[in-house]
Amino acid sequence: MTSAYDNHPDLSNLALGEKTEYRQHYAPELLQPVPRRLNREQIGVTSDLPFHGGDIWTGYELSWLNEKGLPQVAIATFAIPCTSTNLVESKSFKLYLNSFNQHTFSDWATVKMVLKQDLSKCAEAEVDVSLATLDSFEKQKITGFDAELIDNQDIDITDYDYQPALLKAGSDKKIVSEKLQSHLLKSNCLITNQPDWGSVMISYTGQQINHASLLRYIVSFRNHNEFHEQCVERIFTDLQSRFALDKLTVYARYTRRGGLDINPFRSNFEPMPTNIRMARQ
Repeated sequence: MTSAYDNHPDLSNLALGEKTEYRQHYAPELLQPVPRRLNREQIGVTSDLPFHGGDIWTGYELSWLNEKGLPQVAIATFAIPCTSTNLVESKSFKLYLNSFNQHTFSDWATVKMVLKQDLSKCAEAEVDVSLATLDSFEKQKITGFDAELIDNQDIDITDYDYQPALLKAGSDKKIVSEKLQSHLLKSNCLITNQPDWGSVMISYTGQQINHASLLRYIVSFRNHNEFHEQCVERIFTDLQSRFALDKLTVYARYTRRGGLDINPFRSNFEPMPTNIRMARQ
């Protein structure tokens, strides 16, 4: 089986899709960067980014040994800025975190420092890291986007291949501010073709977007092969180029794979949100 990355030498060395050994002692060399420019060149985004934001990761499978050999467990949150040179390839991230399993660290602060150092080096930008005990994380509520759900429209869907031409303006062309959400975002891994499931929130001010056309457009990602971060940037640039919106945010939260969920946030007016947990996460 071939994949969409075969013609990209920058991606040819990735562990994703390959049979790999799970190492249980600290191995920072497992982390693999993916240049953000690869996708951005395709969608016409230059070094002058039309958005700010980042990628919020939650790591549910982080464990190491303390100096007495007692296993420690934590839930980690990582925030990688969208201005970083690279995104972090997800399977390499998983393998890297697994390499902590049988390694001894003196304390939690050291683990946090090591994670921040290694991920910042891979991304070529400063990555924020926080660690939470399970007790503290249990107090976190399952929540959702504060936005209007567009999934229950009685419409026919015929396109499951990426179709930006599906996007249409509202019939009266009025200027509105809306927050819309859909749980029907599905794309596929660029390399393995495995499905990626997500919920997406779109907040904007500008010419009204026809809700039926927006839902059809979101569903058209169903057979599309691209990394999570790249899909969100593609949605942002499609909406901005089609409607010239005054304000725009695109925020997707994906279900976890390998103990990691990835939640890209891109906006031209809102600050990065704090990490949350949705029903499928």
